[in-house]
Amino acid sequence: MRNVVVVIGAGSIGLAIARRVGAGKHVLLADLRQANADAAAEVLSNAGFDVSTATVDVSSRDSVHALVQRATTIGDVTGVIHAAGVSPSQASVATIFAVDLYGTALMLEEFGNVIVAGGSCVVIASQSGHRLGALTDEQNMALATTPADALLSLPMLQPDQVRDSLHAYQISKRGNALRVMAEAVRWGRRGARVNTISPGIIITPLAKDELTGPRGEGYRRMIELCPIGRAGTPDEVGSVGAVLMGPDGAFITGNDFLIDGGVTAAYWYGELGAGQTRVGSGR
Repeated sequence: MRNVVVVIGAGSIGLAIARRVGAGKHVLLADLRQANADAAAEVLSNAGFDVSTATVDVSSRDSVHALVQRATTIGDVTGVIHAAGVSPSQASVATIFAVDLYGTALMLEEFGNVIVAGGSCVVIASQSGHRLGALTDEQNMALATTPADALLSLPMLQPDQVRDSLHAYQISKRGNALRVMAEAVRWGRRGARVNTISPGIIITPLAKDELTGPRGEGYRRMIELCPIGRAGTPDEVGSVGAVLMGPDGAFITGNDFLIDGGVTAAYWYGELGAGQTRVGSGR
């Protein structure tokens, strides 16, 4: 049986991690759009990787389950890179919750049933989860442990509570980190590990949408006022992903790794957050 690394979301960050952990394994690239998966597969194949493709809608259990079945027919699932998502400028509140929050919970449930001993997973969250005000213990527990199919029914996620796509995105990304912490316990029973990476502004097509969208001025301000003073690259996220998924990360699970050039530090303790109101669960 071959060892399989599944990449969900065939974008720049997912591929950067896959290039570091996929050598000698079969890389299954899955994306909502077949054209995206095919383009990414051509790049990896030309670089010597063993690759196949699939389509997946992470907001559909049937679709995610079919991807799991496809992966297990190829071989043992030793790695999962979950990089699928939509941004606040790309989608509505409902779509953000369905894809970024529910989709991640669904993926963790389904692949957590088949990941092999020694396997590992990285979920791409976001710095936005770190700029959400404190939630209650009950809310944290609900986001972490509510069964995926009941997740979107939580009172805290209803339209009267969340009206803004950025707020929905922040909750979703905080929820990703909490869910991974809880799932690390279950994955550990199979001898596997799971962590999140929370990137800041990484230059990808999604980031370019944000930089040129209605929130572009705010994003440019983040870059200007953060301690590092620049945006990041997919390869910088890929390097951390490789550590987390490889032998050097063997004692790391259930954790979130913030890679944002210091944007969050500047938001809470520097010029970036000057004059901001930080109360409750919003910003």
